Amino acid sequence: MNTAAILPSRNEPATIAAVTTAVDAALGDTGAVIVHADSSDSPETAERFAATGTGAATVPLTGLVRGKGAQILAAARCPDLTGADAVLIADTDTRNPDPAVYAALLERVRAGAAFAIADYPRYWDEANLTNHLARPLIAATTGHDVPQPLAGDLALSREALDAVLRAVEALPSKVSACVDGYGIDAFLLLTAATVGPLVSLRLDEPKQHAGSFPHLPAIYHQAVPVLLHLTATCAPPPVPPGSGPALYRAADRHVEAARLQPMLTTLDSFGPYLGGYDEQPWPLPAADAWHAVNSGTPAPDAAHRLWPHYVRRVTDWLTSGQHAATRQRAETLAAAHARLHTAVLTPTGA
Repeated sequence: MNTAAILPSRNEPATIAAVTTAVDAALGDTGAVIVHADSSDSPETAERFAATGTGAATVPLTGLVRGKGAQILAAARCPDLTGADAVLIADTDTRNPDPAVYAALLERVRAGAAFAIADYPRYWDEANLTNHLARPLIAATTGHDVPQPLAGDLALSREALDAVLRAVEALPSKVSACVDGYGIDAFLLLTAATVGPLVSLRLDEPKQHAGSFPHLPAIYHQAVPVLLHLTATCAPPPVPPGSGPALYRAADRHVEAARLQPMLTTLDSFGPYLGGYDEQPWPLPAADAWHAVNSGTPAPDAAHRLWPHYVRRVTDWLTSGQHAATRQRAETLAAAHARLHTAVLTPTGA
């Protein structure tokens, strides 16, 4: 099976070489190709990629329009990827890249998966969009409970990648703009789910990479419209009889007050709550947003109305989570996961 890799980057000169080396080792094929899709503010990241020795052929794409999705799609359309049957996509800000992880993702695709994605534990104060919204919403509406649906390390089959390139052309313009940014992760997964099996690769250690909290508004406003748009037409699966709670892994660590308080202050600065905040308990506002899009509301509009509720949820989580035990945090996330599924199954107004 022919393999290839896409490395989207922006200003990652400190990590691009190590990631490239690890990916090259995972490909293990002199006929493979690594496409570097770069939108950095300076040439340093591209220069370090070019200076990294690889067995695979390399294709540098520089000066691309900024946006993780736009960069990945530009690489996916590259003629050099035409013959690839399995394509790896890897985050380039990873500080401890493991070639065994990349190789295992590719192996899952070779074994028949349309899409394979890393499932590493996240620290309790991270992965807020994943834990509070993306994972439970995808599970409730599609039946695919993927622990880390927005993870940046994944592999796709040729059929899945072709489906992605076709599907992106049919998106409404505002949703397409979101896919060009951080909405790409949800788009890849949910599109691949229409082609074949989704597989999660369970890992034991948290990934060491740049934190996403500073980009929370951008990530939310680009990822959530895609999530809502692509799940709105799904028929929610019934809750299986006797099914147990979803298993969440919220890795423990102490968060100093000097770090936590600025996070809470930042969240508070995102107010005031547009249109009023009615204290409807989470995750009911998320279910309302899904029902709204299901009834014809444009996904970006529904995501905008959901934003203040989401910010409140993250604020409450960080405030209470600092005093909770690891097990309590996991149980809280699992309970909200189940409530969202029930709320999605409940008709609007019932």
